[in-house]
This record gives sequence, C-alpha cells and structure tokens, in this order.
Amino acid sequence: MSTRAGTEVPVRTSDGVPLHVVEYGSGPLTVVLLHGWTLDHRLWRRQIADLPDRLGEDIRILAVDLRGHGRSGSPDLRDTTLDRLADDVHAVLRERVPEGPVILAGHSLGGMAVLEFAHHYPDVFRDRVAGVALVSTSAEGHTHTSYGLTPWLGRVVRELETRAAAVLTFGGTLKLHRVVMPALLPAVRWLVFGDRVELETLRLTIAMIGCASMRSIGGFRPSVGRMNRVEDLSALAEVPVRLLVGSRDRLTPVKCTEAITAALPDAELQVLTGCGHMLPLECPDAVTDALVDVCERAA
Repeated sequence: MSTRAGTEVPVRTSDGVPLHVVEYGSGPLTVVLLHGWTLDHRLWRRQIADLPDRLGEDIRILAVDLRGHGRSGSPDLRDTTLDRLADDVHAVLRERVPEGPVILAGHSLGGMAVLEFAHHYPDVFRDRVAGVALVSTSAEGHTHTSYGLTPWLGRVVRELETRAAAVLTFGGTLKLHRVVMPALLPAVRWLVFGDRVELETLRLTIAMIGCASMRSIGGFRPSVGRMNRVEDLSALAEVPVRLLVGSRDRLTPVKCTEAITAALPDAELQVLTGCGHMLPLECPDAVTDALVDVCERAA
C-alpha cells in the first residue's frame, strides 16, 4: 500500500472545538471521509491511498477526525451529540469546500453524522452533496444492536454497556484507557471484526481507540442510542447512495442497513460475507470500489 502525504487543515467549529482535518490532492470533486465511534481518520488509510489511483489526481479528499477523537479537540460533555456532528460537517464544508460537488462517506458514527447533517441542513445537503456512501451504520441508533447474542441477552448487554459509557464521561479529556487497550485486544477483535483480521490492523484499531478521550467515548453513547432518522432518509433519494455492511457485524448488523434500503429502494446494498464492523480496514477494496462508483455516478 502506497502512502500519500496530506496537508493538515484545521477547522474551527461553531462552538470553538478545533477539528483535525487532513487534505489530500485537489480537484473539482471532494470526498469527505467521516470515521466511526472511538476511531479516527486513519480508518480510511487504504481508501486515501487508492482513490487517486482509481479516479485520477483530480480527486480531493478531506479526512476528518470527529470532535473528541484522534487529534481533534475534546468538547464539553453537553456537546458530544450527533447534532453537534452535523454542525461540524457543515463547518468543514463551509471552510474547506465552499464550492463544488461533495461526496460524503461515513462509517458507523460518521454515517450517522451524514444523516444528521442531511436532517439539520437540508438546503445545503441538496445543493452541495452529489453522492453518499454509508458503511456499517444505522438510521435507528442501537435498535438492532445485539452484539451477536440472543435478543434478550443483547438487550441486557446493551443496557450495561450504556451505563458503563456514562461512567467513562467522568474521565473528561483523559485517555486513561490507553494503557489497558492492549489487554483488551481479544475482546476488540471479537466485537468489531469478522472471520479474518491481520495483527497490524488490530493494533491500529487499538491505537485509534486509545486516542479518543474518555468523555467522548462515553458522551456520544446516549445520542447514538436515541438516534432515529429513518423518516428523514428521503433527503438522500436524489443522489447515488451505496450501502455496505458486514454479515458478521455485531454493532450495526444487516438489519440496520435493511431499514435504510427500505426507505431508499434505489440505493445499492452490499453485504460482505464474513466481515465485521470495520469494513474500511477489513474489506478495503470493496469500500474503495463503492466510493469510486458513487464518484463516477455523481460525475
């Protein structure tokens, strides 16, 4: 895999939280990459490397660290919400992409941010967004999350996990969990990956989780659980949409994506056999293919 040098382009959000954004390339079409909960922009490293080879040097990529993740600033607890993520997407477009078509690609929490942006900024979405890729995400919060367990046990675990997340918020901007993450490697491997994963990919995932503040890890959990934008999905009906989910996704299982396709019958759904929640790392070529398809159809 080749590596590409990016340029750091900080973005100041409406409430003053600095976002760490890395820009690659230049051109008339901009792809904005939004990662999942507890991760950062390194999730998209393969797509960042491969998209220019597939689409030419005219493609521009903005890889965003969401607030409280990666190298972005940590917000107050009251501002760890999906509403704020929608504002942040708007800030990125306003400051870094003031004109030209945009492709929004979101994984997990990042996909929810795309849907929230479409809800809160319908005019901007209609005027600027030319295509969408939603990867391992949900329009119904944690409704279908069962961690691969039986439904009743999944509900119990979900309640315990939500309460544990609330406790983490007391850690504030600290990243105390970083020291214990290597010991949690087997649990992370089971929870977010499918049949096969390389050790280097696991280590990257552990490193990304360790960069998220405890306040953000816990603070976003209630907003994610309550999220429901199924009735607003019609905003995406006028643009090409690709949906990807792993058959072994324990966090946003296939049912989550099927609810989206029910509302967007023209969207193309791809279920990747044997894969889990981390599709940009597990099945990078399939994710890149989907992004290329959306970009070409948008053009």
